[in-house]
Amino acid sequence: MKKILFVLFIASQAMQANSFFWGKTGHRVVGEVASQYLTPKAKKEINKLLDGQSLALVANFADDIKSDKRFREVDPWHYVNMSLDKHYGEETVNDKGDIYTAIEKCLVVLRDDKASKDDRAFYLKLLVHFIGDLHQPLHVGRSEDKGGNDIQVQWFNSGTNLHAVWDSRMIDSFGMSYTEMKENMPVLSKKEVKAVQEGTVLDWMHESQALAKEVYGSAQIGEKLGYQYMYAYFNTANVQLQRGGIRLAKVLNELF
Repeated sequence: MKKILFVLFIASQAMQANSFFWGKTGHRVVGEVASQYLTPKAKKEINKLLDGQSLALVANFADDIKSDKRFREVDPWHYVNMSLDKHYGEETVNDKGDIYTAIEKCLVVLRDDKASKDDRAFYLKLLVHFIGDLHQPLHVGRSEDKGGNDIQVQWFNSGTNLHAVWDSRMIDSFGMSYTEMKENMPVLSKKEVKAVQEGTVLDWMHESQALAKEVYGSAQIGEKLGYQYMYAYFNTANVQLQRGGIRLAKVLNELF
C-alpha cells in the first residue's frame, strides 16, 4: 500500500510540474478572440490549412499531444524560465527550446512555401497555443519554482499551486464558457486594438514577465485564495486572454 501511495504521489507531482499552460477554456478564448480580428484572406488560408476547424478547436492541440511520446521535445516549448530582473538572452537559454524559440520555429515553417500542408497545419496549431501561453504571466516565471508550480496554495478548500490558479482555477470558477467570455470582453476601438498589437514577440514576453513579478507577490505559500483573489486578479487574466487573441490575429494576418 505504501508503495502504491508513493507512486501516486510521484505521478501527481509530475502532473503538477508539467502543467505549463492556460486551461482549455483559456486557450479557446484566445483562439476565439483571434478569429474576430482576422482579415478575410487570413481566414481563407487558415480554413484551408485546418480543413474548416476553428482556431478555438485547435487551440489545445499542443497540450493534447503531450500524451504522445513522439512529441516529447515539445514539452519545454510552452514556457521560458528566467530571473525576473533579466531580459531574454541575458542568461543561458534552454538548449531544448522555449516558448520564444518555439514561436520562431512555427513562423519559419509557416513561411516556407515548400513545407507540406500537414507540417504547416501542425505548426499553425502549435502557434495558436504558444501565443496563448506567452500571455500567461507564470509562463515567464522563475526556474526555481517552475513558474509557480512549486508554490502550493489553497483554492477555496482545494490544494493546488499558484501556476494552476492562473492557468485554470480562476477561469473555471468564473463559470463561463469560452464563447461567453469572448462575447463579454471589453469592446476595443481600432486605435486600442492597434496599440495592443504593437511590439514584437519579445516585447510581449517581457510584458508577461513584468506581470509575473506582481503575481509572485500576490500570494504566500499555503495561503487560502478565493473570492477576494478573483476580485483582485481575474480582470488581469481576462485582459491577458484578450491581448493574446488580438496579437495572435496580428501574427496570422501578417503570415497569410
